[in-house]
Amino acid sequence: MSTEARPFWEVKALDDMSDSEWESLCDGCGRCCLQKLEDEDTGQIHFTRVSCRLLDTSSCRCSDYENRFSKVPDCLSVRPITAEKLSWLPDTCAYRKLSRGEPLDNWHPLLSGTPESVKLAGISVSDQCISEQFVPLSEIYSHIID
Repeated sequence: MSTEARPFWEVKALDDMSDSEWESLCDGCGRCCLQKLEDEDTGQIHFTRVSCRLLDTSSCRCSDYENRFSKVPDCLSVRPITAEKLSWLPDTCAYRKLSRGEPLDNWHPLLSGTPESVKLAGISVSDQCISEQFVPLSEIYSHIID
């Protein structure tokens, strides 16, 4: 197959993608917006069901995407991608998969043609998380998920 007939994510490095190409890789699962805890002894990252206060927990989209870094100073900017940032992203994340040379999953909206495929595949955290506004910091450990 010629390079021109293949999708951009198969022929371009992440660093070479345009802003619109980069943004289209986000599947809208919301997992990157979940609070994570790092085990200081092992370095293992534990996801919680507690989301950033800006995440619309129904649509799994940021309620103020353009201003997220000023409103949430510890919001993870994944561009440019680094090994440390990759460790904080879920295994299903397109940025993580492509950085490892893996293909996108067939439920990814770029392949399925619909954002609903993320929910149907059970990847989305839509309606499965709770905003950090409602969880005291002292209780976050009780919200760790697999």
